[in-house]
Amino acid sequence: MIFVASAADAPSTPGAYALALRLDAPLDVRIGKISATLPAGDYLYCGSARGPGGLRARLSRHLRPQKRAHWHVDQITAVASLLGAFVEEQGDECALNAALADLPIPIAGFGSSDCRRCAAHLRFLPNGAALPSRWENARKAARFT
Repeated sequence: MIFVASAADAPSTPGAYALALRLDAPLDVRIGKISATLPAGDYLYCGSARGPGGLRARLSRHLRPQKRAHWHVDQITAVASLLGAFVEEQGDECALNAALADLPIPIAGFGSSDCRRCAAHLRFLPNGAALPSRWENARKAARFT
């Protein structure tokens, strides 16, 4: 696992990622017929990149301000600040999400409507909450490269 500050730093191979996002203000979102409000704060969204261009291409798409909304997370990336992304070549989004099981799920079903294993692929990162040590180590290593 590595932490990247931008899509350009991500490998172009398939894998999984966790976007680190910050909402400066509450955000109203929709998941099908469900409406909810995400409070301001930091979030981690777990996803996968299996198509052409791999992780770099998927992260680039998430960062484009003008895009057709396709995934739940597009509602967040349209207004949030990207803090970076944890990426794992050949990784699995559900495994990344499971590693974050101690973090709260802000909205059931968010990002996981096609997943039978996970209640949601979006996690809220409360102030002062610790990430798993492997994640913290990746983030610390990125600061010194």
